[in-house]
Amino acid sequence: MSRSRHVLVPFGTRPEVVKLAPVVTALTAAGHRVSVVDTGQHTDPQMGAQLQAALGLTPGHRFALPTDPAERTGALHADAFRALRLCAPDLVLALGDTSTVPAYALAARAAGVPFAHLEAGLRSLNPRSVEEVNRRVAAAVAQLHFAPTERAAAFLADEGVAADRVFVVGNPVIDTLVARDVRRVPVAERSGVLVTAHRPTNVDDPVRLARLVGVVRALAEQVGPVTFPVHPRTAARLSETGLGARLEHPGVTLTGPVQYDVLLGALASARLAVTDSGGIQEEAAYLGVPVVVLRGSTPRWEGVEAGTTTLAGLADDRAAAAVLSAAAGHTGPEGQERAATVPCPYGDGTAGPQVAAVLADERTDALLALDEPDFTDGRLPW
Repeated sequence: MSRSRHVLVPFGTRPEVVKLAPVVTALTAAGHRVSVVDTGQHTDPQMGAQLQAALGLTPGHRFALPTDPAERTGALHADAFRALRLCAPDLVLALGDTSTVPAYALAARAAGVPFAHLEAGLRSLNPRSVEEVNRRVAAAVAQLHFAPTERAAAFLADEGVAADRVFVVGNPVIDTLVARDVRRVPVAERSGVLVTAHRPTNVDDPVRLARLVGVVRALAEQVGPVTFPVHPRTAARLSETGLGARLEHPGVTLTGPVQYDVLLGALASARLAVTDSGGIQEEAAYLGVPVVVLRGSTPRWEGVEAGTTTLAGLADDRAAAAVLSAAAGHTGPEGQERAATVPCPYGDGTAGPQVAAVLADERTDALLALDEPDFTDGRLPW
């Protein structure tokens, strides 16, 4: 006998929209009731409402957040409690590692509502990463862990998560790419480099931001023309520091945030992606494009293991040389062929239906139970 559940799905950022849209579609198609909440982390139309409309993810409620960081964090958590009261769901399902995730995980636990984590088990092993903390909070609260890969499931196992609570379903970004019929571009028809950068650790630090600018110029001069859709956060920092002027280069094309399909087109037709984005790493793997990650670690180790992704952070002055060295390996014939032929490790485009099926299975009831233990008979739990 299958179950129909009322699932609250919060999202706050562009990657969450891209990845949750097919999951919400699959949940609804399977007969689950879904309440979608926009937590308000993104206010730029290209990052928010326009993308939601394009991918068919329509929130039933939108929250607005203040701009002050402390007030913003407090409001996000308060809104999560309001959303639980407003929707009264059977389950909260959140994705990834943004500030939305711990807010709704903790609100769910406080309300006695089960919590499920999608994209569970990613680990960068970076103690300074706020996203790593958010992922670990989600793991501590979740009754269900929907891992994208066996590597992610192994991290959860190492942390003591019971195997029967972990479901390897792939990453739902692949669902979106399959649904939109995104195709690979033949290697011979690719050219240039796509650059994206938005991580606070890279763009809020003026020294690292200067290194990023140097990397972009070096790529344009030594690898090929660079397309750089500039994130609003990055644009603000470039303006504040005056470093944006150094990107006025004939080999560099700067744009603001672009529509998702435009970004995918630019990625598919590039010989190389240079990025600090997790989503770009997954999309590039599906499109067969090699990646240089502008970080010293990544939660997506599968590309590194496959030899299609190279880590080259901005932590020291050797950043440009490291990126150029990696680019040389990836943009040559062997590197291009390797990236184009390695199977995508992030799933087959069925994450949404798999999640919906797990939630519909009556055996999941036992996993979602939040029963209070009773050791008053003298038994010990070990």
